[in-house]
Amino acid sequence: MTTAAVICEYNPFHYGHKYQLAKTREMGATHIVAVMSGNFTQRGDVAVYDKYERARIALENGADLVLELPTVYSLSAAEGFARGAVSIIEALGCVDVLSFGSECGDIAALKEAAGASEYALHTDEFKDAMRKGASFPAALAEAVKSYYTDDVCELLASPNNTLAVEYIKALDDIGSGIQPVTIQRSGADHDSDEESESFVSASFIRKKILACEDYSAYAPVIGTPKADIKRIENAILAKLRTMRLSDFENIYDCAQGMSERLYKAVRKACTLEELYFLTKTKRYTLARIRRAVLCSFLGIDKKLLNEPPAYIRILGMNGRGREILSAAQCGLPVDTSLKNLMKQSREAHRQGAFEERCGDVYSLAFEKPRPCGYEFTAKPVIIE
Repeated sequence: MTTAAVICEYNPFHYGHKYQLAKTREMGATHIVAVMSGNFTQRGDVAVYDKYERARIALENGADLVLELPTVYSLSAAEGFARGAVSIIEALGCVDVLSFGSECGDIAALKEAAGASEYALHTDEFKDAMRKGASFPAALAEAVKSYYTDDVCELLASPNNTLAVEYIKALDDIGSGIQPVTIQRSGADHDSDEESESFVSASFIRKKILACEDYSAYAPVIGTPKADIKRIENAILAKLRTMRLSDFENIYDCAQGMSERLYKAVRKACTLEELYFLTKTKRYTLARIRRAVLCSFLGIDKKLLNEPPAYIRILGMNGRGREILSAAQCGLPVDTSLKNLMKQSREAHRQGAFEERCGDVYSLAFEKPRPCGYEFTAKPVIIE
């Protein structure tokens, strides 16, 4: 039994993801566990489809066990996203391999880049670039360029390479014995709006889904209702308008002047797009701004992000998924029921209650809103 893990959002699951799972099996994995973002995603948006439907599609196309990545990590920058997911994978106690996509497809090069990235964060060049107003990625690139060859710099400029580097760093930080392996991406670039002869981006497919256009050539079709952040736009703006500057200062990833800029922008903005535009500078990437807006809305502060996961929540499984759980030597409580998990510890209750509130908000993003309590009533996906 060789168990591989993948970290994913499946927003939505598409044929590129199916390819990754198939290649992971070709590399020797007999069992695959997916740690998947739930209601909200790392680009600072709601998930276009319900997490249980996304889990079902994943199980039907190569995954064996789907676990939820809590909202506090799914709305984090690459480092926090990776740290949260890797913590859950490590806590299972039975994962041998972490498989991820990358533009370069070379694990040795990614490990070298991980070392370069870690070193660069502590250099004067990085600190000076940040003081001068550069964005985090730009400051990191400038520092790496001062000490490493151009190929390392170019590798760190690609989004999936960047995430891969953070996965490797997260494994190293906890001294994990899980081995990282990578599969080279094929097709359109991350967030590309272009069609491709092989695989298109999830961003391209999401636009088709929200425009009610056919996307069956690129991904398995989900026929359930879809969520759109525009349906909770006024709720987000209303919440942010009630916040004081000190409230923004406590929010995760609102450092380096972001809190003040967001506080001022929300007093002028009448739409989310306008809010993003008014906050945008060369220092803040658009994804960071979108995440900061949702973190402010949901109340994700620095203290909440620094807490390690207190439980592992199962969204779905098949027969091989049960075998993974049987082999697991879990360092955390594991269950399909959020209500049961919340009874395990004070930390689990606090984190579960927060997830419930986030789910109740997400339920308003559908054309036909759901009542409160869906996090407690939804059934896990069980495939025999």
